[in-house]
Order: sequence, then structure tokens, then C-alpha cells
Amino acid sequence: MLRAFSIWLFCIPMESQPELWIESNYPQAPWENITLWCRSPSQLSRKFLLLKDKTEMTWISPSFKTFQVSFPIGPLTESNTGLYRCCYWKETGWSKPSKVLELEAPGQLPKPIFWIQAETPPLSGCNVNILCHGWLQDLVFMLFKEGYAEPVEYQVPTGTMAIFSIDNLTPENEGVYICRTHIQMLPTLWSEPSNPLKLVVAGLYPKPTLTAYPGHIMAPGEDLSLRCQGPIYGMAFALMKLEDLEKSFYHKKSIKNEAYFFFRSLKIHDAGHYVCFYYDGSYRGSLLSDVLEIWVTDTFPKTWLLAQPSPVVPTGQNVSLQCRGPINGVGLALYKKGEDKPLQFLDSASINDNKSFILNNVTLSDAGIYNCHYLLTWKTSIRIAPHHTVELVVVDKPPKPSLSASSSTVYKLGKAISLQCRVSHPVLEFCLEWEEKAAFQKFSVNGDSIISNVEGKGTGTYSCSYHREAHHNIWGLQRSEPLKLMRPAGLHTWNYVLNEALRLSLIVQLVALLVILLWVRWKCRRLRIREAWLLGTAQGVTMLFIVTALLCCGLCNGVLTEETEIIMPTPKPELWAETNFPLAPWKNLTLWCRSPSGSTKEFVLLKDGTGWIATRPASEQVRAAFPLGALTQSHTGSYHCHSWEEMAVSEPSEALELVGTDILPKPVLSASPPIRGQELQIQCKGWLAGLGFALYKEGEQEPVQQLGAVGREAFFTIRRMEEKDEGNYSCRTHTERHPFKWSEPSEPLELVIKEMYPKPFFKTWHSPVVTPGARVTFNCSTPQQHMSFILYKDGSEIASSDRSWASPGASSAHFLIISVGIGDGGNYSCRYYDFAVWSEPSDAVELVVTEFYPKPTLLAQPGPVVLPGEDVTLHCQGAFQDMRFALLRQGTQVPLQFQSVSGNSADFLLHTISTEDSGNYSCIYYETTMSNRGSYLSMPLMIWVTDTFPKPSLFAEPSSVVPMGQSVTLWCQGPVHGVGYILHKEGEAASAQLWGSTSNDGAFSITSMSGASTGRYSCCYHPEWTSPIKIQPSNTLELIVTGLLPKPNLLAQPGPMVAPGENMTLRCEGELPDSTFVLLKEGTQEPLEQQKPSGYRADFWMPVVRSEDSGVYSCVYYLDSAPFAASNHSDSLQIWVTDKPPKPSLSAWPSTVFKLGKDITLQCRGPLPGVEFVLEHEGEEAPQQFSEDGDFVISNVEGKGIGNYSCSYRLQASPDIWSEPSDPLELVGAAGPAAQECTVGNIVRSSLIVVVVIALGVVLAIEWKKWPRLRTRGSETDGRDHTIALEECNQEEEPDTTTNSPSSASRDISVELPVQL
Repeated sequence: MLRAFSIWLFCIPMESQPELWIESNYPQAPWENITLWCRSPSQLSRKFLLLKDKTEMTWISPSFKTFQVSFPIGPLTESNTGLYRCCYWKETGWSKPSKVLELEAPGQLPKPIFWIQAETPPLSGCNVNILCHGWLQDLVFMLFKEGYAEPVEYQVPTGTMAIFSIDNLTPENEGVYICRTHIQMLPTLWSEPSNPLKLVVAGLYPKPTLTAYPGHIMAPGEDLSLRCQGPIYGMAFALMKLEDLEKSFYHKKSIKNEAYFFFRSLKIHDAGHYVCFYYDGSYRGSLLSDVLEIWVTDTFPKTWLLAQPSPVVPTGQNVSLQCRGPINGVGLALYKKGEDKPLQFLDSASINDNKSFILNNVTLSDAGIYNCHYLLTWKTSIRIAPHHTVELVVVDKPPKPSLSASSSTVYKLGKAISLQCRVSHPVLEFCLEWEEKAAFQKFSVNGDSIISNVEGKGTGTYSCSYHREAHHNIWGLQRSEPLKLMRPAGLHTWNYVLNEALRLSLIVQLVALLVILLWVRWKCRRLRIREAWLLGTAQGVTMLFIVTALLCCGLCNGVLTEETEIIMPTPKPELWAETNFPLAPWKNLTLWCRSPSGSTKEFVLLKDGTGWIATRPASEQVRAAFPLGALTQSHTGSYHCHSWEEMAVSEPSEALELVGTDILPKPVLSASPPIRGQELQIQCKGWLAGLGFALYKEGEQEPVQQLGAVGREAFFTIRRMEEKDEGNYSCRTHTERHPFKWSEPSEPLELVIKEMYPKPFFKTWHSPVVTPGARVTFNCSTPQQHMSFILYKDGSEIASSDRSWASPGASSAHFLIISVGIGDGGNYSCRYYDFAVWSEPSDAVELVVTEFYPKPTLLAQPGPVVLPGEDVTLHCQGAFQDMRFALLRQGTQVPLQFQSVSGNSADFLLHTISTEDSGNYSCIYYETTMSNRGSYLSMPLMIWVTDTFPKPSLFAEPSSVVPMGQSVTLWCQGPVHGVGYILHKEGEAASAQLWGSTSNDGAFSITSMSGASTGRYSCCYHPEWTSPIKIQPSNTLELIVTGLLPKPNLLAQPGPMVAPGENMTLRCEGELPDSTFVLLKEGTQEPLEQQKPSGYRADFWMPVVRSEDSGVYSCVYYLDSAPFAASNHSDSLQIWVTDKPPKPSLSAWPSTVFKLGKDITLQCRGPLPGVEFVLEHEGEEAPQQFSEDGDFVISNVEGKGIGNYSCSYRLQASPDIWSEPSDPLELVGAAGPAAQECTVGNIVRSSLIVVVVIALGVVLAIEWKKWPRLRTRGSETDGRDHTIALEECNQEEEPDTTTNSPSSASRDISVELPVQL
């Protein structure tokens, strides 16, 4: 029986599904041999599946990816009849099935499919398309309307689908429609009628109201009733689910003015957005009701609570607690921890008005932990998930502000100091006071004040105070600690004296070195050998002192900042025990050792100095097992393990002490330093899973806290640390069931509240999310002076920086990791201390090392384009379970949000976003147990906060003017990612769609250009979610096909070459009058210009041309009666915009070598037509020849044709403009009689050269025999010169000593020196 259904006209994006149709080579009897074809809508695939009667029939895997495949059926028989569908394989699995094709008995056509497509909501005056799919090609489609015997319209399309358009929808168009098909050659062979379709025009009656009973938030399996009520009796009511209009559509005829739609045993897929309307017997409908969102969930989503103006408030002030959640239309209730009943209520109307919970005149009793829950007025079995809480701290006195100097408390010459007053909660105004001057006051809103030291009047002691917003006339009773500003560092400081003394001593040393250097040069100017040695030594020493002086001056004058390189230790492994006997674990015990470093190679287990080695397993868990079996007396002892890497061994793990059977290993107790008034967590670490924990305090018999089986470790919490909580603590573990087996007590842990400095400021200079090999610098700073710093990683000390006394003012230390490795990630913090007092630990910085795991995917829900003030959820999907996720934004160093989840995805809520939140977002995930090893960053996702989609652009590739039969691709580009595009053609209601585009580009391909493909196109974004954001159309693109008319001629006036800045006209002449001419340029996708002259030609004027206008131009034309069917392209015209034409090329034919009795033709070629060429011969002033075709004949009479040639050309239209000359070309002569004469001469000359070289060799041999005697003479002369120089140098040292004559000295030396042969 035919199923009647109504379709409400509404623009809802549907999921892409494949197309299924029939082809046959028997037009008059298609059932004799049929083939089913399946085509995917937007992507290639390697698998296609054919289903028959909802069961798999066959699947095809082609050898290459394709859009469509065929399934041969053959002759249609009774066994082949049934319901057919097809699917194709996507990356995420099988696609949605195609529409159902029903094959009935032979002799009948398949029943067509009938549906409606509308561009606008179904109001009067809009356009509606009714689509009928007939499965076969070349059918006749008939549209029938109830009450009419004849068809209201028919079509004969070329494909398998007909589109019946209804323009300007009116109430007369309402009614029930059906569609039928028949073969053109057999008009008596009809298909069965399609399913009837009701067309209802909306907006003629007032909208109804839609409500849910018992409520719109229900659990799976519960019953729900939706009530649609209107003002008119006797109407038919319809209910729709917007997410699935085709399947979720319900009708009810009611005698009253309301209808109930029942849902038995709700399913998760029943959740969604519902609307309803009503219509009369003539199918005139009402407006849509307001959208009602139905939630089907087993757990309430979390709510968020925010305290304004701050969670830390003084007594007597008003506090606003703002609670919000993703569910609308539900009230909220405010709870305080420790109280069963809610404190306040807010109904849904108050929430829509942005009202909040108000606590007036808070007192100390109002302090505590608050949360808010959904307030339901109906019963349901939905669980309430843990909610976000806010801890409200009420202080009796306003907190004391802190006063610090931005750079230093010591003035520098010509510099001012910025004083910063800070407090932990919002204030109205700050006041800065100067003790030495009672009348001095400076007011500031942000707490910053600039103090200058003109004539030394800025030194002294300063303090600051503030007044609050609630009582702006009363100033805070608490003043900051005094801060003293000192005079500039002049002659009064020891550092200055030390620096000046060092600088003066270096200058004196430099002057002394220069004097010594000049004295050596003047005294020993004749001793060449010694002078070179002395000068080199003096210069080397001088340069050494210069470098030392520069370094020392730089160190003395600069600001001393500690920068410590972190030598990252190998991470300490973790040791624990496992057993399969929870009540008696010593019966079978296995020790496990795990390292947080991913580069660990092997492990070693040590027991009292001896051990076993276990290699690292291949899994990513990086651990090794040491089976002990049943625990005996020989196993008792202290165990710890090491992890080995390639070049290092880790620190030992915590010791695990096995003391024998019936006694569990001793646990380890630890805690961070206690701080007065703050929460403290005490960690008790056991060695077995599934144990209970108990915390004991010295002096008390019973445990102060107990925890059940929570793993291998437990955290005991002291909410607010006070003096009464001080003392010695210990913990014990026990088995889960009676009788308990207890461990020995842990070593005692003393908790003492000590006075501490405020926590330091700790950060990284760049983002804490880094890639392997990056450079990371941690900055730990405090306003306190002369402090030492400690850097911690995961609670363990890894580096320290000693105090420095050289620089007054604030202290800071820089810890540097030169090249980050995979194992360097973790939670870093720092502390500072002086001789006896430590600071509080700083806030932790999570250093994440990426590129270890595959990158996640980031999606925006409902979409990446949202209105200001709305919420958007960023869904980060990872690849592994139990990870921690972080959301990052481009331009910010610190991640915006963190989430630790048990699944493989996390949702980050951006609440009430504004235009400032627009930007590129990305996410990562990382494991917290293995050195924060993280994934690659996800692909960036651009979030647009606007009320209008950005306008996309549409262009054609390679051009919008396409020859007949060629392919062209229309590209729709826009900056928004993850949104599909839709292509519109003017004059057609149907649109080609590309769904689920994952890039900025949307490609619409036309494989073979024809007249049917021409026209005006535009495109726009087509989001898959319902959104009120406006969508702008792109630019209009005219697609023109060429090759249908004779080609035109294109001429350039005054010529194809013009100088820059001149005017130019391109004339396109066609063969038909009253045509539209289009000018094209090679390399541009759009036409440059269009003209519609009255004659046969069009002049395209190009004023003030530039070099960018150079290129290849062409033109086409088309008639007004066929505006997109153009002519062939004209011949290409090369345009040159230049002062000088480009140089030509010169070549010789047949070669550049003259042969006896043969001439050579020189061919000069240029890029421009209509030119005259000239040939020039090197050495001749006048041009050689002129030619219009560029050919020059050269003969070699008496050798006059040999030499270098070049050519140039000039335009006939501009004879005064010459081109640059071509590259020179050399013509050479052949080996004739003259060449033979030259060869003989060369042989003679070469022989003479050989004779001269031999003669020179003989002379050198004779001289070589005389060499020993010449060398002896040279030695004597050299010795004589040395003696004279030494005597002259010694005369001043021994003025009374009688010296020998130079001649005698030389004789003595010549006798003593032996002669080497």
C-alpha cells in the first residue's frame, strides 16, 4: 500500500548519498537486459556495494578509484525482483545507501521517487522544485495533481530525473501530487505511481505552541509526549524533527485544537530539535512553532559556576554566582557543600534574562564550596554528573597589597622607576604614599605609578593602599610593606668603586703594552728575525688583554642574570608489585619496573646489592616484569630498580621493602610544604593495587582518614591547614576484605607550618608546547633580593641557581634546556630561598613535547562560524584513551584550556564568545604518566565570530572562456574551513553541491564543455548546521563556450610595441554585426573587458600602459541571441610594453664555417611582425645589408666574409626605434691554401720554441754545479751582517768595553762555521 507523507519545505542540508539508476540496450523492452549503475556524489572510491532487500547481494572493487561502477543483472525475472540500493566506501566506512529502486515483474517500469526541494521557507511567493527520479534515461515524466484527470505538467529530460518548478507559490498550488513515467516509443507502458506528496503552504495561520510532557530532558527507555496546540479547532497537525525531515515526520487529525505525539521507550537518536504546524483540508498551513530541543541522555551535562567580582571577598560585600549550562528551558538550583537543601532557585525565564544567584552582605559563614544543578519539575532517572565548583573565600580584613619595583629599587642615571601595587581581588583605585612627604599621594586605577629622580628627590620609602568597589569611600585598612628606593649607584656604593678600579687598571695595562711595543720597534729595528718574533708576541698579548678588557667591562656594566643550563637527569622509574591473590598477595608476587622515558632500553632490579637484568619490551608501556613467585624468607629485603638508556642510568626508584609473609610492604608518605589557610594533599604510595589506605596522626589511636581501594596510591586532603593540623603523620595499607592484613607504618612525615615567602612567578619565555629539539627557557623571578632558586620536575629537584650579590633589586633565574627531548616533558615548578626561609612552590607549568603520537582532529560544534554572544564547543578527537587534552590558540603562548578524560576525545566550551575570540585554534593530547609525550598539533581550525559569512570567490580554471568539448573546473574559495559549498546557475533552481569539503576549495568540474553548461554562475557557503548567520553570494561568473562562430581579427594600434606610459588600442573585428566582443589575456582567468558596439568591430582602449600589460592577447565575440555561445579565438597577438624592442636572434645556415665556393645565409629573427632587419659586420661602420624577411647572404670573396656579425631591427611604423643588437655570431674560413700556409708556419714556430726550451735547460744544469760555492759566500756575508748588528745593539749596554773590529769578527766567524756540501 502506498505510504502517504507530507514534506515541509525547508532548507536543511542532507547527507550525500550515491545515485542508483538503470541502463538497457533494449529501449522498447528494457527488462530484456538491464544493468544497474551506482555513482558516488563527490569523491572517488575503490569499493561499491549493491544491496537487495536489505541484504548484501554483491560488491565490486575496481582496479582504480572511480566515481561509478556497473552491476549487470541481465534479463529481469521473478528472482531478480526486489528492492535495490547501493553504497560506496569512504574513509570512515560505508556511505549512506542510495534511494530505494524497486524492480517489479517484467513488463512494468520501476516506481519513481518523488520529493520536494525549496530554496526558501514555504511562504507564499517562494519558488519550489518538485523532483521525480525515474531510474531510466529518456523517459517521459508526468506530474499529476489530485482532483485533475490530466497531468498538470510533463517533461522529457535527457537524464533520469525531471524537475517540475512552481514559481510564486500560492494557496492554489497546495494539494496532493504524484509522478508517473512511460517510455517514449511505448506510451501505453506506464510505471506505477510514485508515493503521493502533500504540498502545504505555510504562513496562512498563526503558529502553534509545542510542549513536552513530562519534560524535554528524558533518559533512554522513558516515555515522552509532545503536545502541539493551535488556536483553531478541527485542523490536522504535523510534527517534524529538523535533523531528519524525511524519516521523522508525523501526522495527526484532531477534532480539537491540539494533538499529542507519543514516543514509547525513547532512544538516543530521538533527541533533536522539533517543530510542529497545522493545516486545513485545503492544505493551507500555519507558521512553524518555536523550536523545542529534546534531550535523551543518561547523564546531565555539566554546569559552570562563576563568582563575580572575585571568589575572594571581604565581609559585607555582595557576591554574584553565575551558573550556566548547555540545556535551555530548565531552572537551576544553588547548593553549598555540607548542606542538603538548595540555597536559591532560578527559573528558566530568569536564566534567559541572564540573572544570577546573589549572596548579600557575605559573612565568614558564607565561605565554602558551591555548585549548581539543574532543577527539574518532573521525575526522571537521569544521573547527575560531577559539576564544576567554586570555592568562596570570605576574609575578615581586606588582603594586604604588595608593592614592587618593575626593574630595580636603585635609580639609574636618567631613568625612572615604575612602582606596581597589586592585590588579589578587583579594586576601584590604588593610592601610593611617600613617607618622607606626607602630602604626596598618587592615584592609579591599574596600580602602576612612575617615580622619577629629578635632583635626587625621588628616593625614600613608599607604600600603597586601595579602596574597594563595594565601599568606595573607605580605604583599605591594610597597607603594603614599605619599599625603599635608593639613590643612583655612584661613588657611595662598593660595586661602583670596584668596577671603576678594575676599569682603570685595564686602561693602565693597555697603555703600558703600547709603550713596550713602540720601544721594541725603535730599539731593534734592524733585527728582522727577532723583530718579527717580538712584534708578533707583543701583538698577541695586546689582543688578549683587549678581549679580556671588553669582556670584563661588559660583565661589570651589565645586569647580572643567572642562566643555568639544565642537565636533565634520566627520569626515576616506578617500582610496584602485582599479584593474582588479593587476600594473600605473598603467594604469587611479580615486581614491575616502569620508566617515564620513552628511550629506555633495559631495566635492572637490585636487591641488597645484587640484581637481574630484564630487557625493555617492545610495547609502548616501557616496563619490565620480575616474577618472584611465592614469597619466602630468601626473598625478604629491600628492592629498587634502575632504567638504562644508551648513555645514562637513572636514579634508583623508591625502595620496596619485603619483610616476609603476612605483612605488606611499607608504604611511602609525602606532601608538599604546608601553607597556612590552604589545602594540603598528603600522598600515601603503596606497592600493590586494590589496597585500602589509612592515615594516622601521632598521639591519636584511630586513623584520622581512611580511603578504600583506589589504586596503588591515595591522597588524603586537609581542606584548610591550621596549627591544629601540625604534627607527625604516617600511613598504612591493608587488604580490602576482612580479616585485614596490614602493612608496616610508613616513615613518619612531620607537618609544620613555617613562615614562607610568596610563591615566585614562573613561566616559559615561549609556549610550553614544544617540538623535539626546541630551546626552552624557564624564568623564575621574585621581588625579593639575593635569593637562590630551585627548579623541580614532577616534584624532584633537577637544577639550582645560587644567589648573586652583584645586582641589587629583584632576583630571577633562567633555567635553559638547549635541545628538548621526548623525555623532557613534565610538570615543572620552582621555589626560592635565603638562609633559613623558603618560598611557596610556584604554579606548575606543563611542558608538553609533541610529535610523538598521531595528530588529533579538531571540529567546531555546531560550526566554525557563530554569532557573537553564543557558545561554541571545540571537539578534539584523539587516537588513544586516558589522555590529557589541551586547546591552543594562535598568538597566545599558554594553552587556553586543559582536560583530562578517560575516553579519546575532549570538548572545550568557548562560552559567550565575542569578535576577539576569532582566530586559529588547534589542540593536542598527551600522556601524563610518560613525561607528557604529546601528539602532533591538529590542523588549525579558524573560528569566525560574525553575523555574516565571509564572501567567497568564484573563478574558472583554466579560464571562463572555454572551447567546445574541453573540461573546466569552477572553484569556489573562501576562508572558512569545514563548510561545504553550493553552486547556483542563473535560471536554474537545481544546484550542484559538494558536501563535507575539508579545505578552502570547492571544485565543481565540467568534463566536456557544451552549450548547456554555459551561463552565469555564483556560489555560497552551505553549512550543514542550522544557523541564523547570513550567507553572502560570491561574485557572478559568466561561463562562455567558444568555437561556434567564425574567428575575429585582433590588431594593435599604433603597433604591438609601445613605450610605458603611452596609450594603446586593441581592435577586434568580427564577421557579424551587433555582437558583443570580449578581450582576453593569456594567464588571466576572467575576461579583461566586454563591449557591445553597433558595427562589426570593437576598440579596447588601454591608457597609460605599463610593463605588466605585456602579454599575449586574443578576443572572441557572441551574438545577443546566444549570449554565451562565442566564436573561435582570434589569432594570438603579442604586446610589448617597453622602451626598446627585445633583441633578435642570429643564426647561420648551413653552418658558421665557409666551404670552398659556398655562401652562408644569416637568418635574423625577432618576436614582432612588420619590422625591417639590418646586418652589421664588426669593423665596418656602415650597415652591411637591409632585409624585411631577415635573411642575409654572405660570400667569402678574398676572405672578406670572415668575422663577427650581429643584427637588429626597427619597426616600420616607428622607424626611429631600434632594437638591441643580437648576440654576435662568428663566421670562420675553411682549410684552403692560405690555411695550409698558416699551418706550415705554425710548425716552424713550434720547433723553434722547443729548441729554446732545451737551451735554457742546459744553462740551468751548468749553473746548478756552481751552487755550493755561491751558498758558502752567502753564509759568510750573512754572518758578517749579523755580527755588525749585534755590535751596534750592545754598544749602549757596555759603553766602557772595547769591541772588536767588524773585519776581525767576521773572520773569526767564517773560520768557525763549517761548510755543508
